[in-house]
Parts: sequence; structure tokens; C-alpha cells
Amino acid sequence: MAPLRSLGERIIVLGPSNAGKSTLALALSEKLRLPVVHLDQLRHLPNTNWRERSDEEFAALHDRAIGSDRWIIEGNYSRLMPQRFQRATGAILITSNRWFRLGRYMRRTFDKPSARAGQLAGAKERMKWEMVDWILFKTPANAARYSKIIKAADVPTVECHSAKELGALYGQWGLSVPKPRKAP
Repeated sequence: MAPLRSLGERIIVLGPSNAGKSTLALALSEKLRLPVVHLDQLRHLPNTNWRERSDEEFAALHDRAIGSDRWIIEGNYSRLMPQRFQRATGAILITSNRWFRLGRYMRRTFDKPSARAGQLAGAKERMKWEMVDWILFKTPANAARYSKIIKAADVPTVECHSAKELGALYGQWGLSVPKPRKAP
């Protein structure tokens, strides 16, 4: 596994829904003192039920974020990946079993409400059948596609394909699970 410092100061974190991207991004931010950008927070308007910004506004916010010298950006949004990878100095892909990710989603929606990593300001976490469908049937193919993209990238990369591998990554890099920050 690549040493953490080899990933540089512009790190992409990719993976399917509920794989732990936001939590990993915050853990990396605390360790490396790099700012975190949660793409879901750029794509969606705060204090809405996940209402999307226009494609143009989202692309402008994305491009402004990647124009910075130092960042950790978590999220996918494939259409904007090429320019993100042009600026990146390292990339991490985390995936896991879809049933494990579904369990994470269920805990997130049924447990006592609390702040979570990458949460959209004002959004309430509640069970949505569209999200269950997305996790179980839409995202499994994405993991293979993201793996192909990351392997083709001209930057140091790390891939974790299970919760156990992700836990080992936390241990090897001396990361701790961060306390979630309030959404902007």
C-alpha cells in the first residue's frame, strides 16, 4: 500500500454510496491538515431535500474547488472526473459489499439523528427506497468502473475493496474516525 504522504496535497476519494468516503476524507483532513470538499454539498442546495443546483453552477463550484492548491475531494460525479484527475496528486478508491453499504445506510436513517460526515446542511436523513435501489442495484457496476479509472490515472493510488481493508488503511496511516463537522 502506498505511503500516505505519497498521495500529495490534492487527493480524490472515490467509491459507491455509503462506502465511507466522507468519513475517510475527514480523517485524512485531520491527519494531513488539508481542507475537505464534499461534492454532494456542492451539487445540492443546502436546507432542501437534496434539490440539485444547475449543472452549470455545480461545475463552476467544482472547478473553483479543484483550482485550489491543497484539497481532499470526496465524491464521484463522473462527468467532472477528468478535470479533477488532471489536478489530483493522488487518489483513493473505497468499495465494499453492497449489503454492508446498505447496513450503513439503514443505520444512518434509523439511528438517533446526528451529524454525519459530508452531511448536507438542513437535510434530514430518512429512508428512501430510491437510495436502497441505488445501493443494491445501481452502484455495484460503478465500483468496477471506478477501479478502471483509478488504475489509468497518472497519480499514486490506493484501493480498498472491503471494510476490513479500509480498517487496515486507517491503522497503517494512523487515522482515527473523526467527529463529524457541521455542514456549511
